[in-house]
Amino acid sequence: MSNIREQMLAKTAGIRSTAERTPDATRRTTTRTETAPGMAGALAAAQLRVQELEAKGVPSELPVSAIVPNPWQPRRQFNEVKLSELARSIAEAGLLQAVTVRRVGETYQLVAGERRWRAHKLLNLEMIRAVVIECSDQDMAAFALMENVTRDDLSDYEIAISVRRAESEFPNRTRLAEVIGVTRSELYKYLSFDELPDFIKRDLDLNPALLGAHAAQLVANVLKKTGENGLKAARELWPLVVSGDLVQTKLEPSIAAQVTRGVSTSNAGGRSILKIFSGNVQAGSITKDVKGLTFKFKAGVVTEAQEANLREYIGKMFSIQPE
Repeated sequence: MSNIREQMLAKTAGIRSTAERTPDATRRTTTRTETAPGMAGALAAAQLRVQELEAKGVPSELPVSAIVPNPWQPRRQFNEVKLSELARSIAEAGLLQAVTVRRVGETYQLVAGERRWRAHKLLNLEMIRAVVIECSDQDMAAFALMENVTRDDLSDYEIAISVRRAESEFPNRTRLAEVIGVTRSELYKYLSFDELPDFIKRDLDLNPALLGAHAAQLVANVLKKTGENGLKAARELWPLVVSGDLVQTKLEPSIAAQVTRGVSTSNAGGRSILKIFSGNVQAGSITKDVKGLTFKFKAGVVTEAQEANLREYIGKMFSIQPE
């Protein structure tokens, strides 16, 4: 994951409110957070803001069907295993923490607790405990991002989607960066996803972890510099990233190298890869490079009969000696 997120996780670990650090006799009625740099401070501020609104909210029992996700929610994928574990926990012990929602017309938008809400749907429960609060669109955008940004399994691409959706709720990008707790240069790394070609973004919609923010910015920059030749190179190299045959951090220099050399990327560096499919599933690949020709099949894809046929066919072409 990004260094930004790792730094934030470390910095927020020990953040406490003033109320927690001040003796009862001298404790003030207002709660304030210790100053913390960057995203750590933004996260702490968002958490306290939610707590303040929840304190003024109305506890309720709401129909699960009346609740919809936060429209600024960045998460594209939910871990099904962890969701099932949460559902089992709720089934056995009940919901320990109510979800937080705001009312919009006849529906309720989630402010916090989408996994708990999804677990209720998984259990086919009709009602869920909730706290109904009043908050602005700007609060909703900030809460959605800050609730998820510390989770290890949230990709930079998903954060970028939330940043882009939240942008319209703030007067300018400087203010947006302040609310999120990043510098403008860090913010532009996330925004660089929007500058990528559609064929890359379509794959990121299916697998958001394919490309990090730093790599995305480098790719966007090299495509600006290299124009149509760079786009052609990216179109040929990108499938290698998707298949795992090219590390994402090598995509930008590979594009630049192919444009500079003016050679076909399908045989870059004397190496070519042909994918083998069984129906819609990739079964393996044939790789040719300076070292030789390699046939690779995924475990369980080739039947014993097919393996026997392959060995027989190769045996007719060459002399095969068992080890």
